[in-house]
Amino acid sequence: MTLAARLRIHRAARRKKDVLSGFIRRVAITDFLVICWAVLSAQLLRFGPDSFKAMLSPTAMTPFESKYTVFSAGLIVTWLLMLRVHGAYDHRILGHGPEEYKVVATASFQLFALVAIASYVLRLDVARGYVAMAMPAGILDLLLARWLWRKWLAMYREQGLMSDSVLVVGDREHLTGLIRVLNSVPEAGYRVVAACCSDAHDGCIGQVPVLGDESEAAEVAQRIGANTVACTSSAGFDSGGLRRLGWALEGSDVDLVVVPGLTDVAGPRVLTRPVAGLSLLHVEAPVFAGPQLAIKTAIDRIGAAVLLIVLSPLFAVVSVLIRRDHKGPVFFRQERIGKDGTSFPMLKFRTMQVGAEAMLPSLQHRSEGQGPLFKLRDDPRITPIGAKLRRYSLDELPQLVNVLRGQMSLVGPRPPLPCEVETYAHDVRRRLLVKPGMTGLWQINGRSDLSWDESVRFDLYYVENWSVMSDLIILWRTGRAVLRSSGAY
Repeated sequence: MTLAARLRIHRAARRKKDVLSGFIRRVAITDFLVICWAVLSAQLLRFGPDSFKAMLSPTAMTPFESKYTVFSAGLIVTWLLMLRVHGAYDHRILGHGPEEYKVVATASFQLFALVAIASYVLRLDVARGYVAMAMPAGILDLLLARWLWRKWLAMYREQGLMSDSVLVVGDREHLTGLIRVLNSVPEAGYRVVAACCSDAHDGCIGQVPVLGDESEAAEVAQRIGANTVACTSSAGFDSGGLRRLGWALEGSDVDLVVVPGLTDVAGPRVLTRPVAGLSLLHVEAPVFAGPQLAIKTAIDRIGAAVLLIVLSPLFAVVSVLIRRDHKGPVFFRQERIGKDGTSFPMLKFRTMQVGAEAMLPSLQHRSEGQGPLFKLRDDPRITPIGAKLRRYSLDELPQLVNVLRGQMSLVGPRPPLPCEVETYAHDVRRRLLVKPGMTGLWQINGRSDLSWDESVRFDLYYVENWSVMSDLIILWRTGRAVLRSSGAY
């Protein structure tokens, strides 16, 4: 790398640090305004405008008004302190992943739990209506504000701005995959600028220049001004090398990130336990029963019932359009394989001509899908109204009936055809340990644009690491994926 290139990276890193500090300040100011709005609105609704008139004239305050004015001010300050104590302004969690939302929600719930405990222990007469209005309004608006800031930050990061410049360290095989993954999610804020690798003989890995071997990582990071050093597996880089790298980076304001060789296991399933100077990672078994499953089932059944009622006018309109566009039945039933290999008739709005399945053998040679999947972007069997329904996944809505019957879930792996299941290897059959879903990781990460291997990887990751919270996040992200209509055909 030339001196000019190193200077550019240095200047970009310095600008990024200044801009990120300004961004964090704006997020903190927004949180302050949101909390003030929630608390003061609750006071207004509960006690009326006279409580604010008293604030403008403190000498005219009654003891009752004075108490709630002080309480509101204390609640605002304490709420902000709880957010800061829980790390809500840590740049490492901003902009990507569920941790930012989790921290905000946890800090807020803990605050109001403390308020309830203090009210009981100290026998404080706090109006329940006031707290009941301030808490949900504040939490929901904080989460909404964070979501809006996240959209703004993601827009900049997709342009290569406000991202950490990353030096990756490890062997060529592992670094190739790491670079590909980091480049695939620019909104996460990691921009790979260089690598340290001892077995990259051509001086680069893809478009990333190699500036040294693993032992030179600290010196290279400081020389080019990298914000983050990401280490992955390497035959020449053991725990001692990682320890020395950490020592060398002390005081340099460079984050050290370790990519474990243990993949596709989510954080909640991993417990770190120190034993005789070693950090042992305990990996809990996947959960396929218990309270979490009961909650998931309740959400599925109630959600499906409510959506069927709310969307019934849309069902009627789509039914009329299908009959008018092409004669034939409105609904299409197809055998799919569900949990534990049981088959069920999956419902969809009909998007193809009558007898489309009989035409499939003549189109197999044109398939654009990988593995056992048949995909054809310009499938001649699709009707004009069917193409529009597929674009926005409206053809999938009748599957709410399957969810209500307990055959499917709102979130889960993609429901496979029997012919696909016959080709499954042993590990791929783990997709059948849970109910298939109307949406899932495959839906929000590319849909039909995914390769067979990517589709399997997303489904297996979901099966191994699902949780009620992850389901809610997937449902939230599904709306954006559907509106963008990418990968839908």
